[in-house]
Amino acid sequence: MTDSTVHDRRGKRERLVAAAGDLLHRQGVAATSLAQVAEVADVPPGNVYYYFRTKDDLVRAVIDSRAEQVRALLDSLQTRRSPAARLKALTHQWVEMRELVARHGCPFGTLAAELDRRDDGLDQEAAKPIGLILDWAEDQFRQLGRPDARELAVSLFSGIQGGALLANAFRDPDLMTGQVRHLERWIDSLQ
Repeated sequence: MTDSTVHDRRGKRERLVAAAGDLLHRQGVAATSLAQVAEVADVPPGNVYYYFRTKDDLVRAVIDSRAEQVRALLDSLQTRRSPAARLKALTHQWVEMRELVARHGCPFGTLAAELDRRDDGLDQEAAKPIGLILDWAEDQFRQLGRPDARELAVSLFSGIQGGALLANAFRDPDLMTGQVRHLERWIDSLQ
């Protein structure tokens, strides 16, 4: 197999996962077909099955991709000077995607909520990206000397998801921005 063939195969798989991630966020799992994913990814529909035997396999790949994106984001936040600055930088990520959140909801929360209706393992897998964020935030609060670090991490992410839900329900990105500002002040009050 030539290097270009390996590159093309890897490229097609990555395009399929990226297209599926976008479509799942915008339309939901039930409304997204493999044919739609193939079309958006510019991959012949029959080729999808070469990479993913079922739609659930593709959904798992999207979840894994989002988990990797979260890990990369959290790693990038480590350059901030303090745990509070890192936590505020995390919350600010939702301000940066406020238009998308207002239109389609949080990419992590909406997928987890939709898959929670299932009882086939995908419901638990969908929580992986959220679990990574919670564990990281707990560590940051612990570095602030807080004995209630887990509870604070849950409160922080609940605040983010609540803001995302309201911004989406009212199609108002300013609700997300306002909630993040509130959370930043709350983080400052905990030091």
